[in-house]
Amino acid sequence: MTVTIPPSGIVPADVLAVARGGAAVALAPETLRAMATSRSIVDEIERSGRPVYGVSTGFGALANTSIAPERRAELQHALIRSHAAGIGAPMPREVVRAMLLLRVRSLAYGRSGVRPLLAEALVDLLNHDVTPWVPEHGSLGASGDLAPLAHCALVLLGEGWVLGKDGDRVAAAEALARAGLRPVDLAAKEGLALINGTDGMLGMLLLALHDAAHLFTMADVTAALSTEAMLGSDRPFQPELHAIRPHPGQAVSAANIYRLLQGSAIMESHRHDLAHAVQDAYSIRCAPQVAGAARDTLAFAADVAARELASVVDNPVVLPDGRVESTGNFHGAPLGFAADYLAIATAEVGAIAERRVDRLLDVCRSRDLPAFLTPDPGVNSGLMIAQYTAAGIVAENRRLAAPASVDSLPTSGMQEDHVSMGWAATRKLRTVLDNLTSLLAVELLAAVRGLQLRAPLAPSPAGQAAVSMVAEFAGPPGPDIFLAPVLDTARALIAGPDLRAAIEAGTPLT
Repeated sequence: MTVTIPPSGIVPADVLAVARGGAAVALAPETLRAMATSRSIVDEIERSGRPVYGVSTGFGALANTSIAPERRAELQHALIRSHAAGIGAPMPREVVRAMLLLRVRSLAYGRSGVRPLLAEALVDLLNHDVTPWVPEHGSLGASGDLAPLAHCALVLLGEGWVLGKDGDRVAAAEALARAGLRPVDLAAKEGLALINGTDGMLGMLLLALHDAAHLFTMADVTAALSTEAMLGSDRPFQPELHAIRPHPGQAVSAANIYRLLQGSAIMESHRHDLAHAVQDAYSIRCAPQVAGAARDTLAFAADVAARELASVVDNPVVLPDGRVESTGNFHGAPLGFAADYLAIATAEVGAIAERRVDRLLDVCRSRDLPAFLTPDPGVNSGLMIAQYTAAGIVAENRRLAAPASVDSLPTSGMQEDHVSMGWAATRKLRTVLDNLTSLLAVELLAAVRGLQLRAPLAPSPAGQAAVSMVAEFAGPPGPDIFLAPVLDTARALIAGPDLRAAIEAGTPLT
């Protein structure tokens, strides 16, 4: 597969294909023409001697410092070296590939005034699988992701580091030589154009949106399995009860859970026993209200990301009429706010899942299931400590749900006196989503244990699919087993497509 970048921009699926799927990248001919036209305007400014920020001046607090013509290329190289000041562990390969693609996309609009060869050099990194080593700390989200993007740009110069196949750090010059690539010499404005923008935080947000969409559906699955195992009612999930509170995400989650509970002998065994459960606990009955609100938050964040994906976030920008104007479009506030909001919603999807796990394990509330879901409580502890693990993860997610976007600190001699912290917001969102995967894995295991313990009553088709797949690595209820590898495999089942595909073979999900 090849993703071709036109001057009109790309779509989220393109980012996923390149970042995770290793798709090749190409520049459309009209993209090269748009960039060449934009560059001609910068070349004319160079000839005229007009003072323009980033072309003939310094940066940030040094914006009023004039740079002599013979030193302007040196200025661009010095900018990259000084701004590649990150520290910490390397960012994942998929994040860096997303950043590179999004920087190409930004240059492709023809508003940055760079030569086409600069975009071609970035495309070469992607197509030759040369992934810059980008440290996790360094970006404040304004002027965009300066330090992370500078670490990417430094590799184009044949300097800095590249992420090796085994996670080791390789010298960029060596990596370029192995790939048959040559370093690039920067011209006026090109260093600034390589690092000024929201590409890192946008890349992480786009990856997170894809993961969240899948996990929120899997949260509906585990909620339904827990409801069934706990002898809950499907009545609160009937569509007419959600039509009277028309939040779209709530209706989707309720419909998913309702469909998943149909065709179950376990559900039928108590359907007409009014003394059994007039009302289920909130963690069961309100599952669609929480997961649905998270879905609506996801839709908001996706709208923000789509607008950003169609944006020019460079500074200064080169307009078609020849003007070169400073902007604030690099400020990551829209992305930071969206990521913080989605992190809050994601944390609550995990929190309500953990409450259902706790009910399943509690002999006083699980409706005749054995304590901690072991047939022999006392000698065996069952899933007791798995719930401890879930509780610890919920607590971590609550800390991570505190918004990063309110943590602005002034920098650059008070020139950059308000920053977005969008990089931090999107980084921690990815952690919250990873934690949600673990929480849903614990709920999946607990719910399947509950369904197994309801035998000989048969669960729903969705329950049967889940029991079959989980039993392959967790076995039936019995003596205690080493749980860590079981939970790891359950995590993979939640994160991957197989369980959802098995369920959707009989029950369509949204």
